[in-house]
Amino acid sequence: MSASPAKPTYGDLTTQGASTNIAWHHTSVDRAARAGQRGHRSAILWFTGLSGSGKSTLANAVNAALFEKGLACYVLDGDNIRHGLCKDLGFSDADREENIRRIGEVSKLFLDAGVVVLTAFVSPFKADRDRARALVDGGDFIEIHCAADLAVCEERDTKGLYAKARAGEIKEFTGISSPYEAPEAPELRVDTGNQTLEQSVEQVLVYLSAQGIIAQAN
Repeated sequence: MSASPAKPTYGDLTTQGASTNIAWHHTSVDRAARAGQRGHRSAILWFTGLSGSGKSTLANAVNAALFEKGLACYVLDGDNIRHGLCKDLGFSDADREENIRRIGEVSKLFLDAGVVVLTAFVSPFKADRDRARALVDGGDFIEIHCAADLAVCEERDTKGLYAKARAGEIKEFTGISSPYEAPEAPELRVDTGNQTLEQSVEQVLVYLSAQGIIAQAN
C-alpha cells in the first residue's frame, strides 16, 4: 500500500499586515512533489516592457509552446487581472505598486503549485519588480525585458492608448506622462521591436532549456 500523505502542520501564530492570529499552513503535497510528478520545475517568467512592446503576445506564444511540450503553465495578463483581482485599482503610482504586489503574491502561489506562470505587466518601477523577485528563491524569478523602443510601441499603438495619452485624455500613462524604469540586468532581454515573434519565442525557450526548466531539445 502507498503511504498516506503527511498531515498538514501549522506554524506559530503571527501578525501580517492587518491580519492577526494567523498561522502558515504547510500543505501535505509540496512543490518538490509536484515537480517530481510533472517532470519539470516551476518558475515565474516576468515579462515587462512598455505598452505595445509585445509582452502579452510573447507571453502567450511562449505559453502555447510550453503547453505543447506538456508543461503546466498559465498566463497572468495585465488587462485580464484588472477585470477581477485588481479592478479596484487605478493607475496612480500607489495603485500600480499595489497591482504588482498582488501579482507577485499570486505568482508565488502558482510557483508553489508547480506551474510555470507567465506574467505580462508593464510593471514600470524597478522597486516593485524587485519586491516581487524577493518573494521567491533565487532562480525562480526570471525577468524578461521586452525591449521595444517607445517609437516602435507608439507606431503599433494597437489599443490607441498612446494617441489618447498624447492628447491628454489618459493621465499617468507609462512612457508619456509616467516613467518606465527599464531593467538594468534582466535574466533575458528580448528585442521585441525588431525580432519576429518566432525568434523571440525561441530565445525564451533556449534560455529556459539552459536553466533546466524545460528539457533540452534532442
